[in-house]
Amino acid sequence: MTAHSPQTAPTPATAATEAGTLLGATLVVPLNRLKASPRNARKTPHAPATLEALAASIRAKGVLQPPVVEIERKPDGQPTGAYLVTIGERRRQALRLLAKRKAIKRSHPVRVTVDETNDAHEISLDENVTREAMHPADQFEAFRRVAEEKGWGPEEIGARFGVSAQTVRQRLRLGAVAPDLIAAYRAGDLSLDQLMAFGVSDDGARQQQVFEQIGPHAPPYAVRRAMTETKVRADDRRARFIGHAAYEAAGGVILRDLFTEDGGGWLEDAALLDRLVTEKLTDLAKNARAREGWAWVEAHADFPHGTGYGRVWPEPVERSEAEISAVAALAEAYDRLVAEADEDGLTPEQDARLEEIDKALQDHGPDVAYRPDDLARSGLIVTLGHDGLARFERGLVRAEDALRPSDPDATGTDTGIDAAEDAASGTGDEAPGHEADEELAPLSERLVMDLTAHRTAGLRAALAAAPTVALTAVVHALVLQLFYAGHEQATPLQVRLIRTGLERLAPGVMEGPGGRALAEQGEAWAARLPAKPKDLWAVLTALPGSEVLDLLAYCAALGLNAVRDPHDRRPAAWAQAELLATALSLDMTAVWSPTAASYFSRVSKARMLEAVTEARDAAEAERIAGFRKTDMAEAAERLVEGKGWLPILLRTAPAEADTVLEPDDASASEDEAGSAAVDPDAYPFAAE
Repeated sequence: MTAHSPQTAPTPATAATEAGTLLGATLVVPLNRLKASPRNARKTPHAPATLEALAASIRAKGVLQPPVVEIERKPDGQPTGAYLVTIGERRRQALRLLAKRKAIKRSHPVRVTVDETNDAHEISLDENVTREAMHPADQFEAFRRVAEEKGWGPEEIGARFGVSAQTVRQRLRLGAVAPDLIAAYRAGDLSLDQLMAFGVSDDGARQQQVFEQIGPHAPPYAVRRAMTETKVRADDRRARFIGHAAYEAAGGVILRDLFTEDGGGWLEDAALLDRLVTEKLTDLAKNARAREGWAWVEAHADFPHGTGYGRVWPEPVERSEAEISAVAALAEAYDRLVAEADEDGLTPEQDARLEEIDKALQDHGPDVAYRPDDLARSGLIVTLGHDGLARFERGLVRAEDALRPSDPDATGTDTGIDAAEDAASGTGDEAPGHEADEELAPLSERLVMDLTAHRTAGLRAALAAAPTVALTAVVHALVLQLFYAGHEQATPLQVRLIRTGLERLAPGVMEGPGGRALAEQGEAWAARLPAKPKDLWAVLTALPGSEVLDLLAYCAALGLNAVRDPHDRRPAAWAQAELLATALSLDMTAVWSPTAASYFSRVSKARMLEAVTEARDAAEAERIAGFRKTDMAEAAERLVEGKGWLPILLRTAPAEADTVLEPDDASASEDEAGSAAVDPDAYPFAAE
């Protein structure tokens, strides 16, 4: 590399020049004879990034401006042969960086200007104080011009100016922003953050349109939202399900946000994305039907709650003693191999053996399976979960398929109960030619009712004296309702569980942490319960008492309804729900968080400012007080994020602050029924 030459050839450094005979002249000095000046006004070290950038520029274009130096002298005034850099220390360090990397020699010639007339400290200060950096807008447009005139890409430009290709892409995008917006930025009417928000898209017409709609004072996040309101976020569950590569392969375009660290963006074609989601879900459903043999399958982006599906569950597969032993031996061998693995993992031989064992286990089939008659009347629905993964809801039974005449459990013909009733009433089948004996006339309906009433009283007394059996009977009645569609009446216990569908009240609630936790518990219990309801009692009586209580807790949980419905005012029940929350130490921050969509956009500005004040402070609330409602909602979401703030309806009172409500006070007003933690009138019902 050679430095740029001046109009007249510079004088090489000699003894004469070192003696000062050519003061003010331009010299060529070896790099290793340039030293830092102790009189340089800048004491803070240069950032490594700026040295990298300058080194790249020097390597591509040479030293464009010669450093200013003074001659280093001994105490007696004689030159030492070195030069102190008064102006241009960053250039000297960038050259030394290139020399360290062997890009140039340590003795590389450097053109310098000697100045011993002016005070070295003063001119160093002058150099740093009086110069003015290029306006960023000029830089953005200059980068764009270089790209257009030279035809260089971001990598080439970045290499020549010592910046990353991503930085070049950002500057090129900003250089392409609509001229009116660049002018507003130059005039100080737009901040750099606002300009970057407009620059998320290179659509100049859209930039101009949004600028005219929301003006120059909108916060950056509001600008970004307006620029992308018709697009789908790159982290949307649909985008994660399809995958960006598949979306782009189908002709979709992704708008990348060049100004965020995570490189987020938006999918431009929402209709294409929805079509791809539907097609993929449908293919998954069809494949599952062909593989598993369901009577019907459906695909939905969201589960069709409220359709009243029943459910059938798989049951354990019966195996011979030999097969059970073989499976146990294979499982033991598998576990032993895994335990023997060292820190480096499995050896090729161990890995191959594990594959053999795994294949052998698969050949034995699953431990649980659906009965053929259940498969013949049930189906599967494939939906898209909130995490972007497909969810398979198996064993769903439509209302018209819930009970069939051929189902012995539906008719009760194999239970012996109908036969006993026929014998009592005299309506059973008789052998041909047999004549009924008048002394064995059927019992009257009134007498049957009388006798069974006495039996019921006896059963009640006996059950009241046997709490363990009573617990099992209650759980039996609840489980029949939850797990055995169409068999709710197969119990003498008149315990009814009313289930309120929450999905119609708050769409997506069952896809949240709470809903999924309940679903997983239900699936685990269903796998343990028998396929036929007539076998349920025997299974329940064989369970340990602690597990019966666990099952009761699950059933009771599904019957809980603490929804404050304006058409179903139950102040005493609401108050009891608060006491229950305290007893359970309920922490709603684990299952709900305040966002613009879930809360802030649905309340008044005053409520939003109240939330920000409580979560942060009054100053933050005052800062956003002048925002429009939609902008304030997004600002409030970010301000309260991670602060553990909850609306008053979701807060739980500590145990010591509870106020006990008399359960028989049916005349309590709604104000009186409120718990110590929540005032029922704090959020009066109103149309959103």
